[in-house]
Amino acid sequence: MSNKERALQIIDTIPENKMIFVVEMLTGIQGLLVEEVEPDEWDLEMINAAEKENDGTVISLEDMLKKDGLTYADLQD
Repeated sequence: MSNKERALQIIDTIPENKMIFVVEMLTGIQGLLVEEVEPDEWDLEMINAAEKENDGTVISLEDMLKKDGLTYADLQD
């Protein structure tokens, strides 16, 4: 099922008196839509650099914190 089909399925369950909220939200989102732009030379350079740096390995948050000498408590306000 596509996202659009799922959205329509959810919309079908919303009572008419609450549809104003859905319409307002969708209208707001519609205004945010921008056309896709092909990447320029700088974008392509950045993509290539990122691909070279990313070897596909992953590290858990716990290991990353440990590596940097931090704990979860250090992340709190």
